[in-house]
Amino acid sequence: MPSLRTLLLGPPRDRPRPDPRLAVPPACFALVFTAYAVGAFEISGGVVFLAGHAAAVGVLGAAGLAVRREGLIAAWATVYAALLGYSANHYLLGLSGRSLVERIVALLGLDGLVYLGVQALVFGTLAWAIGVGGALAVGRLRERAAI
Repeated sequence: MPSLRTLLLGPPRDRPRPDPRLAVPPACFALVFTAYAVGAFEISGGVVFLAGHAAAVGVLGAAGLAVRREGLIAAWATVYAALLGYSANHYLLGLSGRSLVERIVALLGLDGLVYLGVQALVFGTLAWAIGVGGALAVGRLRERAAI
């Protein structure tokens, strides 16, 4: 059974190298923000409880980190960053009738940020479990093939 530190942060690193835990969340944010801005991802109207494309990007990024044995915090941060990318696009680019200060205040509203956090905890944990489970399954298949 791994320690709580390993579960949350991943195993300790022996040598310095580029850390994907630091690169993947901003990349997911930028990808989602840009994709919605240029129209590659769309919301088909109505009230949005979950931005599906943003969640999918975050889940894929989080599962990829889990396969690399990164911790839960990296998975949560990745999904949160992707969902925040959608919110930033919606509030900063989608609410053109308001001043920039009003749009920033709306983006940084505590209720919205907490709501994204709850979604990130749920989807990040699921993505992490799928990634870890997939990595374990592949490892066992490789062991059996080597026998």
